[in-house]
Amino acid sequence: MSDYHINIFYSDEDGGYIADIPDLDACSAFGATAEQALVEVKRAMAAWIAAAKQAGKPVPPPRYRPAIYQAGR
Repeated sequence: MSDYHINIFYSDEDGGYIADIPDLDACSAFGATAEQALVEVKRAMAAWIAAAKQAGKPVPPPRYRPAIYQAGR
C-alpha cells in the first residue's frame, strides 16, 4: 500500500487540505492540516482496497508518478 503516490494540496474553496491517490479512482480525503489529510487518505486507501477485494474487483498496481520523477528518464 505504501507505493501509491499521494498528492496533497491546499484548497481555498474548501478551506483545508485535500489528499488524493491518482491510481485509485475517487480515493481522496480532507484535513485541516496536510498531516491530517495524509492520515485520512491512508484510511481511505485501506477502505478502498478492502472494498475492491470484497467486491472481487481488481486493485490497480501503483503506476502514477508526477512529471518530476519522469524528467530524468
